[in-house]
Amino acid sequence: MRRRRRMGSMPKEIFDADEFLALAEKASKCLVKKLDGETKLKLRTSRYLYTITLEPSEADTLLGKIQCPKEEL
Repeated sequence: MRRRRRMGSMPKEIFDADEFLALAEKASKCLVKKLDGETKLKLRTSRYLYTITLEPSEADTLLGKIQCPKEEL
């Protein structure tokens, strides 16, 4: 009998800040990656990695509302 092998999945990109905030309640940590002119936020949940790309000012506002531990890359 063959065993099914669990494959890693791709990150899921979110485009709505309110949906991202709702997912942040279940997240174990939030990763922040600052790039030229944009900031990428990544939420690690038990099942998926969710990402959102925002302008730096929008990202700072959103980070103020997120309660999970934050880590800068």
